[in-house]
Amino acid sequence: MRDSYAAEMKAVILKITPNARVVDITHHIEKFNVRMGAYVLASASPQFPDGTVHVAIVDPGVGTKRRPIIVQTNKCFFVGPDNGVLGLAVKDIGDKMRIYGITNSEFMLSRVSSTFHGRDIFAPAAAYLAKGVCPAEFGPEIRKMVLPKFAKITKRRNGFEGQIIYIDDFGNIITNFTEKELKTTKIKDKLNVKVGGTKLRLTLCIAYGDVEKGRPLAIIGSHNFLEISVNQGNAAKTFKTQIDDKVVIG
Repeated sequence: MRDSYAAEMKAVILKITPNARVVDITHHIEKFNVRMGAYVLASASPQFPDGTVHVAIVDPGVGTKRRPIIVQTNKCFFVGPDNGVLGLAVKDIGDKMRIYGITNSEFMLSRVSSTFHGRDIFAPAAAYLAKGVCPAEFGPEIRKMVLPKFAKITKRRNGFEGQIIYIDDFGNIITNFTEKELKTTKIKDKLNVKVGGTKLRLTLCIAYGDVEKGRPLAIIGSHNFLEISVNQGNAAKTFKTQIDDKVVIG
């Protein structure tokens, strides 16, 4: 990276909690792309040990009235802006989480910039959580957090509607349907899928190689999201889709 932003956040964390182990997930999220940040966080966070504090900063609204929050689950903590970037990581947790606003200046840097809450608010909060400070000390409990459109599945007359949240380097179309939601909606092994302008009848497979080369399939990928794929092909190019396109399953 050309800038010092990430290093400054790490420096703040280590000054407060010198024995903290800081692991970078990525610094290559597209600028202002909350959806991409949310997907990468949701993909990576389950692999970390219990008690981990995850800090996610994709924050186009920095300095505005959007809230800085802590989400406490039974396994870990998430720290970041209440703008949807934490939404995919916690969407299946339900009522087994607690949300707190970060308002207590005791756990912020003495001078808070309006343009760098990552360093001045979120990094200190993460460090103090790692040090053992109770999340309730940071501020009041909040009943609800922002659940962005890209984290929602909607019931329609002809099925369930979601959207494409990511397209990986292989061209796999990654939707916001999770394995848990497919079970909840009682969707079976054969799926009627409309993605972009294409209607498909797909088998829900265990492996990409369960269909012949060049044939489309549906699969629960390694991050537990439903993918629409082409065996040894590029599904996004084949079906002319892009991120944010609707996906309807019936």
